[in-house]
Amino acid sequence: MRQASVHRTTKETDIQVSLCLEGGETNINTGIGFFDHMLTALSVHGGFGLTVCAKGDLEVDCHHTVEDTGIVLGQAFAQALGDKGGIARYGSFYIPMDEALGFCALDISGRPYLVFEGAFPEERIGGYDSCMTEEFMRALAFHAGWTLHLKITGRNSHHMTEALYKALAHALKAAVRPIEGTLSTKGVL
Repeated sequence: MRQASVHRTTKETDIQVSLCLEGGETNINTGIGFFDHMLTALSVHGGFGLTVCAKGDLEVDCHHTVEDTGIVLGQAFAQALGDKGGIARYGSFYIPMDEALGFCALDISGRPYLVFEGAFPEERIGGYDSCMTEEFMRALAFHAGWTLHLKITGRNSHHMTEALYKALAHALKAAVRPIEGTLSTKGVL
């Protein structure tokens, strides 16, 4: 069973994540309603079991909670995938959501990199700052060891953000699919 649990505590946040790549329950509580909605979408559309309990300094803003959740979730993916052998490695997906179109391409390579293209028209979605989408994706990619490309177009920040999280979920579902051997000319990732 490919799974991991990671707990990280700082002066700003206390975050516990449990992840199972083979599925399971979804239980998300970050104190940021829209972010909970996005992590739930990631879990459901990716077919992952995911539990997130995050406590952060929301009296400041959502930045530390969102970014640190990305760090911990990235660490959980890295642990659950181990040496990354026996997975399809690559995944890409488009998600249309009304006027928005989100695209994700990723390589579970061990070489962290993020390319993020798009701008959000509204600064906030409930208690979630739209700019935190890029920050979350960067923290996730760098701590999981992924090369991650994301592109979004649209006119509604809610639709645009949700399309990106769902595109990531479907790309991940494809990339973590078990295969025989290691998909690398080097023999290791």
